[in-house]
Parts: sequence; C-alpha cells; structure tokens
Amino acid sequence: MTHSPAPPADEDSWFSPDTYDDPGDSALSDRALEAFVAATGLAADPQPAIEDDAEPPLFADVAALLDGTMPEPPRPSLMVCSDGAALFYRGQLNHIYGDPESGKTWVCLAAAATDLDAGRRAAVIDVDHNGVASTVHRLLDLGAPAAALRDPDRFRYAEPEDGAQLVQVVRALAEWTPDTVVLDSLGEVLPMFGASSNSPDDFTRVHGLVMKPLARSGAAVLVIDHLAKGESSRAMGATGTAAKKRAIGGVSLRVTVGTAFAPGRGGSCYLAISKDRHGGLRQHRAGAGDKEPLAAVFRLNDDTTFALYAPKPDDRDPALAASAEDVAAVAALDPPPTAIKEARERLGWNMQRTVNAMRDWRQSDRS
Repeated sequence: MTHSPAPPADEDSWFSPDTYDDPGDSALSDRALEAFVAATGLAADPQPAIEDDAEPPLFADVAALLDGTMPEPPRPSLMVCSDGAALFYRGQLNHIYGDPESGKTWVCLAAAATDLDAGRRAAVIDVDHNGVASTVHRLLDLGAPAAALRDPDRFRYAEPEDGAQLVQVVRALAEWTPDTVVLDSLGEVLPMFGASSNSPDDFTRVHGLVMKPLARSGAAVLVIDHLAKGESSRAMGATGTAAKKRAIGGVSLRVTVGTAFAPGRGGSCYLAISKDRHGGLRQHRAGAGDKEPLAAVFRLNDDTTFALYAPKPDDRDPALAASAEDVAAVAALDPPPTAIKEARERLGWNMQRTVNAMRDWRQSDRS
C-alpha cells in the first residue's frame, strides 16, 4: 500500500502538487489542512459562535414535526422551464457537467442573470479564468441589468489565484448571502489545494472549505464540472471521485450540445438529470425506466436572449442516442441478451454504447 508523505514543514508550500508522488492517494491530509488554516487564519467551515444557553439539541423533535410543523421537502426554484418546473435548488450544491463548449457556462450565467433581473444577488467565482470582461458581457447579453452589475451589493465577481484567496472569497460571500453563486470550474479548484481529483477525502475537505459554506448561506451553488474523457468512464459521469456525487444536495445535470454555440448564431444544449436528491425536478420528468431523463432544452438565440423549454416526448439527449447499426447488432444476437452486462461482453462495447443500444432495441422490440 502506498502512503503519501507528510506535508513539508514550510506551511506556504504544503499545497504544492509536486510534494506528492501518488495522485491516487489523498494529498490533502488533516495535518496539511491544519497547516493551511494556521497559515491563513481561516476556518475550514466557519460557523457562528453558539452561546452556552443556545446550544442546539442532539436529536430532532420528531413529535413536533408530526404535529404539524414538518417543513416541506426542498424544491428547485431557480431557472423555470416553459412548463413551470425549475432546475436548481437554493441552499444546495448543484452540479452541471459536460464536454467543453457544450453550454455549461451559458446555462449557469443565465441562472445568475435571472436572479439579478429579479432583484436578487448573484456572484461568479471564476477559477477557470474566463475574465471579468467576458463574464460581464455574457451576463448583459443574457438579460442582467447593467445597474445590478455595477452595484457590489447586487453582484460580485472574483478570480482567485490560489487556495488561500479562494477561501477568503468564499468567507466574504457567505457573509454577504448571495442568492446564486456560479463556481467555474471544479476541475480547477482541487489543484489550488494540492488535492487529488481521485481522492474522496481530498474532495470532502475542499468541499468543506469552498462549497458547503456557500450552500449553508442559502445560495443556489452552481458548480461547473467536466465529463470524464475515457469511453468507459464517461458513462459514470463527471471526472474524479464518486464523492462529488455524494456531496450534491440539489441536482446534477449532464449537459450535451445540441447545436454548437457560436457568436452571433446562438446554440442549444440538452440537460439530463444525473442526480436529484430530493426528487423535486425528477418528479416532473422521469419516464418509466429512464435513468437520466431530460430535464430541459436550453436555447441561446442569435441575439443572446435565452429560453428554457420542457422536453417534448420525442426529444432525446444526443449523448444517449444509439445508431441504427448498434440497435441492429443487438437485435441480431442469438439468443437475445437478457441483461446489459451480457450484451456488453458479447459485443465488446463500452458501457454507455451498450446501454443506449439495449434501451433503443427494447423500445423498438415493444413497438
């Protein structure tokens, strides 16, 4: 078993990726996190001080809830589709992932512009270095009022250069209590802390430093992420550890380009539900047997106004469409396959291709 070395004595260099030999192991140890906190004077998940007489109970008062004070389960309320269903949850981490130029950033900035236009607060943490000029121009195009963008009590933009600065930004925003925060992108956040994208412990610690405080402040936190590159792993979702998916308290949407986005021409993309912890969106979208039902179709018009449509019955995520040849190959198997695993072994395909072809074969076989 390989162990990561202890963090160096120099606290300023603890987060250097070169310090660790095995990217599969946890680089962000408890000791390293303590060094970071000591060096910056920042708390890992700042909480307000609690007076002795205000200490919360250890257990919930279930009887009181059942007597009529039980709150409604969380429901998404940000980015409302043409049929009234909304995409994103407030006070939760929402995850948006896909290939480069698939429309992820357009969708998230459209959500921020929607809140700004409604008189709410929004913030953008630009770790991907898109730049303030590009970001503000996109927000203006998407309908954000210029007066709101000028007002630091309505809109804030930050482009932190390292982990310490990012944590400072997060603390300031958590105290400011924005309604929406766009974090672009997660793939750039983890390296800021010398964290391994494949380590669940590393992700959990960075989540506690960066994303959890923002969600606890009440914001709809929209975290942009990338789809895995390997064919077999793409079927599993975003890059890196599965701890990402466990941390999602809202919705995780897979974004697939429909019409390529281009200046002056617009574009479109499909948003499919990969996870919906509370089921508030999935209840409006899930069809029988649909693992990743379409949540919406996002369309950017040539004048950069946007629309969010509820999917039609014949709409299909291009990423989940099987070719006629693949469906025919499944149909030609004798005896017919009874499970995806069996079909995959017999055809030698990756998981996503097999799932798509099996689904379409079964649907054609029933029709």
